[in-house]
Amino acid sequence: MTGAARTTTRDIARAAVRAELAQVAFELFRREGFDKVTLDDLAAAAGVSRSTFLRYFGTKEDAVLGAFEGQDRKVADALRARPADEDDWTALRRALDAVIGRYHEDPAGALATTRLVYDTPSLCARHLEKQHSWRPALAEALADRAGAGGPPAIALAVRAGAALGCLNIALEYWTASDGRLDLVTLLDEAFASLMG
Repeated sequence: MTGAARTTTRDIARAAVRAELAQVAFELFRREGFDKVTLDDLAAAAGVSRSTFLRYFGTKEDAVLGAFEGQDRKVADALRARPADEDDWTALRRALDAVIGRYHEDPAGALATTRLVYDTPSLCARHLEKQHSWRPALAEALADRAGAGGPPAIALAVRAGAALGCLNIALEYWTASDGRLDLVTLLDEAFASLMG
């Protein structure tokens, strides 16, 4: 067995443990309320020590927000893959489909997670802080699409920020409707409002 294979196996095992800990944490947060649950409570519910839990998640917030990790890369990669002749707004809108796919795969779970994030001030603030870091990745992807002589960096950053604003507003409306409204339609409407 090669070192790479051992690392891959270790990474797979670590990801499985991390997912299990996140699920236990999420269920406890939903049942007890995020602010009432301590790190010791999370460790006890998962049957691990506090230090083991902290090895996988540095904070309680990370146990929830881990579900959103890597989304910036997904959207940026999807943006780079859009047709070269597509305008930036259309490309940004379609690239966000890479993120909202999970809302269609597990609507109830996605709604519960989104509601927990939006209804918990510390989670919402941390989520928005993390999402703010997506903007440079999306602006860079837009620059890659445009090539030399494209729009100035500030214009690309504004477009990326506006697209993320549309996503957040669509998610807020979707959550407020208890998932009854169609998220794709809401996102389309947000982008149309931006353009109109």
